[in-house]
This record gives sequence, C-alpha cells and structure tokens, in this order.
Amino acid sequence: MKLIQLPTQAFEQRLEQELEDNPALDKGKEELEKDDLYDNDYDDAPESDIEEINIDHYISDDETPSYKLHTNNYSADDEEKTIPYAAGTTFTQYLTNQLNTFRLSEQEYEIALFLVGSITNSGYIRREIEDIVDDLAFTQGIYTTVEEVENILTNVIHRLEPNGVGARNLQECLYIQLKQKPKTKNRENAIKLITDGFDAFTKKHYKKLMQKFSITEDELKDAIKEVEKLNPKPGGSYAGNNRITEHVVPDFTIKIIEDDLHLSLNGRNAPELHVSREYSNMLKGYKASKTKTKDQKDAVQFIKQKLDAAKWFIDAIIQRQQTLMLTMSAIMNHQKEYFLTGDETKLKPMILKDIADEIEMDISTVSRVANSKYVDTPYGTKLIKEFFSESMKNSDGEDVSTREIKKILQNIISEESKKKPLTDEKLAAHLKEKGYPIARRTVAKYREQLDIPVARLRKEM
Repeated sequence: MKLIQLPTQAFEQRLEQELEDNPALDKGKEELEKDDLYDNDYDDAPESDIEEINIDHYISDDETPSYKLHTNNYSADDEEKTIPYAAGTTFTQYLTNQLNTFRLSEQEYEIALFLVGSITNSGYIRREIEDIVDDLAFTQGIYTTVEEVENILTNVIHRLEPNGVGARNLQECLYIQLKQKPKTKNRENAIKLITDGFDAFTKKHYKKLMQKFSITEDELKDAIKEVEKLNPKPGGSYAGNNRITEHVVPDFTIKIIEDDLHLSLNGRNAPELHVSREYSNMLKGYKASKTKTKDQKDAVQFIKQKLDAAKWFIDAIIQRQQTLMLTMSAIMNHQKEYFLTGDETKLKPMILKDIADEIEMDISTVSRVANSKYVDTPYGTKLIKEFFSESMKNSDGEDVSTREIKKILQNIISEESKKKPLTDEKLAAHLKEKGYPIARRTVAKYREQLDIPVARLRKEM
C-alpha cells in the first residue's frame, strides 16, 4: 500500500534506497530460477532456521529489510532517508543583511532586528506594536516605546527591499510601494484611492470615487492600473524564500491512436530487478561445505533473510505496477468521452467507490492512486483525483457531474458583461435555462470553489 501511494519520483528514491540497503537485490534482466531462491535443504541446520522463516519477522512496519535489525544502532522508529535540499539565504537573513546599510544605534539595531524577525513569509507584520514593545522588554531586555518602534518601522523596515515589506495590512503595503514610485498624476490619484477611499476602492464603488476626488473615468482607470501593478505579497517575490518547486512527473500517459485510447505506465515505475546470483551461490557454497559450524548456520539464516526480502520487494513492485494500471484503466474507460475530446463537460460523475467496485479492490487503494498520481493527456498533465466528482440530476433526470456544472458556470461568467456582472441568483437562472436546476446557494458554493469573486468584485470600468 505504501509503494502504491508513492508518485514516480518518490518511488525512484524508495527503490534506490532498497538497492543500497539490500545487496541481495540487483538491477538488470538476470533472474534466478525458483529452485535457487527457495531451496531450503540445508543438511544439518535446525528446523527452526529454515521452516520458521517468516517475512514478517524481518520486514518491519516501515518496509525496512530485517537485516537492518542486526546493527546495534538501528531503531524501528528511524525515519526514511530523504534527499536534503540546499538551503540558500532565507528571507529573514536577506532583510537582516540590509540593516547594515543604515546608521543605527545598538538599541535601534536590536529593535529593527526584532521587527525583521516578526515579518511573515508574505512580507507582513501581523502583530500589534504594543505587543512587540512588551516582547522586547520581556525577551530581549530592551525597554522602548511604541513611538520609537513605529519610527524604526517607518524609517528603516519600510525602506527595505522588496518594496512594501513590513506593512501591517494590505492598505499600508500598497501605500508604501506607491510612495516609492516616481511622482506622477496617476501615482497621486492612486495614493488618494488607497489612503482616503480604500473601502470604496475594494468594493469597486467607482462612481463614489469619481465624485469624492473629482476625477474623470479615464483618470480613475489610470489610477487603478497603477495600483494593479503593485505586489500585495512582497515577501513572495523573494526568490530565496525557501520555497521548493515541485516538478511533476506524470505516472501515466494516455494517447489517442486511431480514435482509440492507449494507456501506458511511466517506464520509471517498472524497473527490471532480480535477486542476486552471487548471494544464491553463497548459500549453495555453505550447503556444499562438509563442516557445519554454528557460524555457518547463522550465515545461512542471514543470507536467506536478505534473499527473501529481495524477492518480497520485487513482488511488491510487480503488484504496484498491476494495481496502478488496473485502476487507471478503469478511470480512463469511465471517462472515455473526456479523454477523446478534452471537453470537461463530458466528464461523468465518478466517485472512488465506482472504480473500487469495478476493479474489486478497496476504496483506500483507489484513493492512494488518485490522490498522488498524475496522467499526461493530450490536453495537459492532470492530477487523477480531478476526474472524480459527485453527481446531480439535470432537468431530464440524468446524472451529471458537478465538474460539468462548474465548467458551464465558468463559461457563463467568462461571457458576462463586466460592466454589469451576473449575481448568483441570475447565474442560477442561467443554469436552469441550460437544464441544470440548482439553488443559488449551490451556485455560490461552486463559484467559491472555482475561486471566482462575487458579482460586485468582478465589475470593471
């Protein structure tokens, strides 16, 4: 089950770890005959040495071969090894380094350093200044005032790169960035929007803003464009922000060949493995030996454990391949219309139980495949769990996928007039006309899941 859950890259790491840990496991096409692997006729060995060998005795819960248990420093709680990522300069360190460009007293520097340490990865200080003053006193032994901390925040922290860092809210963040831009009429109007009309600006009450600041529609548009150029999360622009980019490796590939679907498993998931011939020969050598010492008997036991562990791992990988292909084949056939056309409205309702029943496996097995695997299709690389959705009845009484309804909702919103966006109630009416009678609150839920704002916030000038 753990091997099934691993995506391609993690599976490769697990495989390399097993090859490193178990010398009885080799890569390549060579295979041992069945008799070589399970020949248990060791003349003078006690019966318990052979017959009581059980794979559970030397494969622990975390799939570690039992021969690891023979080392003095091994613990069953040891975590699996992972490849370390190189650590660059952290965002906090990047900001700290800039403090050296300011002329600060020892106390001012310590306060600035504390403020930098309070900045989140997105670039904000979310704590009240009064709390920071208290913390400085209790944890650093620095007794200061709210006025001094705010002065350092304004004149030091807010002048650090990237622009807008150290703000306490979005309004302040945008204002800091605007103040650092060259003086233009558009900048001045943008500052007015942020400082004196921020509430109306966020709610897109454009007529109120034009009346309040006595500006034309074109001037308001230019000011809004100036604001849209700003970064609402200045910390996110720092390249060394310890963010790890995940490179997706598709586990499956679906191709359309002569109007038919062809599924293949990424070759990296199907390595050629075999049990070491050398270890089998060692076992034969001990059998051929005329003297049967205790050390030799222990060696036989030890070698057999490693050979059995290698065979178990090979069988587990074969099972993994079969399960992956069986599960994905069922999903592909269930969603055949979509994979042939790429039209998301062709996606059928499908839940984990549907596939589990079809392949006669447990729902948890299907879940492990769906939640962590990707498939390369003619329409892009997709996470398999995206093909699952609940069903609803349309006006004809047919079961339709909620994904289909969301796609149609998305299309309706993309075609609406941005000067007068459709409310959720009107969106529900449009869907009803198309044969999807769903309630307004359901429309709101789907809209939120699609990350689409309410009508008022979709309005444009």
